[in-house]
Amino acid sequence: MNIVLIGYRGTGKSVVADILGSKLGMKSYSVDQEIIEEAGITIPQIVEKYGWPGFRDLETKIVKQLSGLNKIIIDTGGGVIERPENIQALRENGRIFWLRASVEVIISRISDGIERPALTSGKSFTEEVSEVLEQRISKYKSAAHSEIDTDNITPDQVALELIEGTSKN
Repeated sequence: MNIVLIGYRGTGKSVVADILGSKLGMKSYSVDQEIIEEAGITIPQIVEKYGWPGFRDLETKIVKQLSGLNKIIIDTGGGVIERPENIQALRENGRIFWLRASVEVIISRISDGIERPALTSGKSFTEEVSEVLEQRISKYKSAAHSEIDTDNITPDQVALELIEGTSKN
């Protein structure tokens, strides 16, 4: 059984995946990092060259590959929930945890990040985060087996909650 982390950028997925890997002795995989390795170029370059649909195609390929492994931690990109086939693949051998955070906390955590291109055009950074998050909330909620609000707890505390959540099943 895999542990799958979903949620918007800046909710702590990557940091928590690393902590979980150490605590549980499991290998963690970043879907975004696997996409970069597969493509041989950065995510902004992928989006520039192939558009978001091309990026999502690579993401689906990587998700299906990782879902075929067992006893790993999968740190997904924020938009993995945009394609139902991704969630179906992740659910087959995984317990999905939605790491949530408020728009304000997300902004404070990712405002310096330039590794991802804009998802919308003509919007401020805050407007984009707010708008895209609002569009995705129902998808995150329906995909997840459990959810954890990461606003006011440390990544270590999130990891402990996840460990407790996986031991209940």
